[in-house]
Amino acid sequence: MRIVVCCTGMKAAPWVAGLEAALPGAVVEEWQAGAPPADHAVVWAPPQQLFDEQPRLKGIFNMGAGVDALLQLRLPPEAALVRLDDAGMSVQMAEFVCHALIRHFRELDGYEQDAAQGRWSFRRPRSRAEFPVGVMGLGVLGQRVAQAVAAFEFPVRGWSRTARAIEGVQCFAGPAQFDAFLAGTRVLVNLLPLTPETENIMNRATLGRLLPGGYVINVARGAHLVDEDLLALVDGGHLAGAALDVFRTEPLPPAHPFWRHPKITVTPHTSARTLRDESIAQIARKVRAFDRGEPVAGVVDLSRGY
Repeated sequence: MRIVVCCTGMKAAPWVAGLEAALPGAVVEEWQAGAPPADHAVVWAPPQQLFDEQPRLKGIFNMGAGVDALLQLRLPPEAALVRLDDAGMSVQMAEFVCHALIRHFRELDGYEQDAAQGRWSFRRPRSRAEFPVGVMGLGVLGQRVAQAVAAFEFPVRGWSRTARAIEGVQCFAGPAQFDAFLAGTRVLVNLLPLTPETENIMNRATLGRLLPGGYVINVARGAHLVDEDLLALVDGGHLAGAALDVFRTEPLPPAHPFWRHPKITVTPHTSARTLRDESIAQIARKVRAFDRGEPVAGVVDLSRGY
């Protein structure tokens, strides 16, 4: 078995060494132009040239959960595209979302501003019942986030393309139930995959259906959100603000108004980072299952985009 590793922006050597240790007998090497034919590729942001030169790949294993960038490339027609389905990301995502939610709900941002000015302040406690949290996207990450939020006794709602049943979560599904999902949500958390159907899904119309004083937490992709519409709804008072971890252009350009807006918190796409050791172990399990002809979790349905 021959595996090539291509991870733009990251060092390939630790991935090569880890996969060699996890898959004894496999030949694992960093991809270089003109490399011999391989059976599998382990990738992050690879160039089109890799796939042009490797038309006989059986499996393409992405080093993350989102595959929208890969779907913009021409992939070998017979290759299965496989994404990570957790590898330590779900707990990170739950931590991040709960922190952003509680910081807003408990008005800790306001306390931080007061403390910076030497003010000892008090804010009236707010009721969790008045802050229903809606999670868009109920895959592995979305389910973990919804369950973590429910543990803090917030009402939790979830919306997905197809029907789900999650204990402690009021679930909605499909276009027919989308408006009802939004209308009962005050804090909207986006964990959807990016597809042609979900691009720009958070716009003036949809965000305008949230309960007054709504708050947006986007940890999926920047292209889900229409930036100008969010700013207009925040400045107009319908939305209380947003915590944004992903953006249409990354790094976020210095002149972008999100940086300076007092009601918008910006973080540098750090809500759930790939953990190398956990990811290598999961990819190795998937490669072994794939070669034995067994079912493999995380195979992407190219027609759906996830």
